[in-house]
Amino acid sequence: MNRVQLQGYLFVLITMCIWGGFTILSRLSAKWGIVAWDLTALRFAFAFMILLPILLYQRNYQFLFQKQAIVLALFGGIGYCLTVYSGFYFAPAAHAAIFLNGFIPVCTAVAAYIMYKQPFDRNIWISVIIMSLSLMLMTYLLSLNSHQPFGLGDLLFVLGAVCWGIFTVLLRESSLTAWQAMSSVAIWSAIMYLPVYVLFMPKHLAQVEPEHLLIQTLFHGILVVIVATLSYVEAIKRLGAFQAGSIVTLAPFIAAVLAIPLLNEPVSPAIICGLIGIGFGALQPWRWLAYRRHKPVI
Repeated sequence: MNRVQLQGYLFVLITMCIWGGFTILSRLSAKWGIVAWDLTALRFAFAFMILLPILLYQRNYQFLFQKQAIVLALFGGIGYCLTVYSGFYFAPAAHAAIFLNGFIPVCTAVAAYIMYKQPFDRNIWISVIIMSLSLMLMTYLLSLNSHQPFGLGDLLFVLGAVCWGIFTVLLRESSLTAWQAMSSVAIWSAIMYLPVYVLFMPKHLAQVEPEHLLIQTLFHGILVVIVATLSYVEAIKRLGAFQAGSIVTLAPFIAAVLAIPLLNEPVSPAIICGLIGIGFGALQPWRWLAYRRHKPVI
C-alpha cells in the first residue's frame, strides 16, 4: 500500500465515522419531529453562514460560477438531502443502510458507465451482482412481511442513492478541489433551496425542542456538509469513486446494527440478509484474499 492509498483510507475512516452518525441522527430527527425540509434548510443555512465569509475573505470564490459547481449542488446537496431525510420518516435505519447505502456503489458504477463509458472491471461486476441479488432477495422477503414491507421510505432511499451515485461520478471527473466542491455544494444548495423553503414550504421548527435543533444543526451543518464532504472528496481522488464509495457504505451498516438497541428498531431475517449481502459486496473480501495469496514471501 503506497502513501496515497494510505491517505485515502484515512479519509475513508473519517467519512465512515460521520456517515455512521448521520444514519443515527437522521433517524432521530424524524423521531424528534424535525421534518425533512426544515432539516435541509438548517443544514445548508448554517454551512452557508460559515463558508461564505471565509470565501469572501480569501477572495477565492470564482469557482462558484462554474456550471459543474451548480450541478454538484443539485445532486449531492438538494436532491440527496430531500430524498434521504424524507425517507427516514417512513423507514428505519436498517432500511436506509441497505436501500440507500447499499445502492450507492451500484448507482455509482452504473452512472460512471452511462455518463463516461467507464467499463466495469471484474471486481465491480462481482460486487454489483452480489449487491443486486441481495437487494432483490431482501425486497422479496420484505414483501412477505406485512410489518416491514417495501414502501415509500425505501423508494426515497433508492432515489437518494441515485443522486449520490451521480454526484460521486461528477465529483470524480470534475476539476474542483475538495474545498471547492464542498463549498459549491453548500453555498449553491443554500442559494437555490432556501428561498423556496422560506416562501413556499411549511415550517415546524417552533414545535421542536431547541436542544434538538442545535444538535442537528451543528452535526449536519458542520460535520456532514463540511468535514465529511472534504474527507469523502479526498478519498475519491485517491482511491477512485467505486472503491471509496463501497468502503464508506459499511459505516451505515454498523449504525443500522447499533440502531436496533439504541432506537429500539425492528430486525428481521430480511434485514439480516440485506446487511450481510450488501456488506460482503461492498467490502470485496476476495480482493484481500487474492492479495495475501500473491504477496511475496520475504
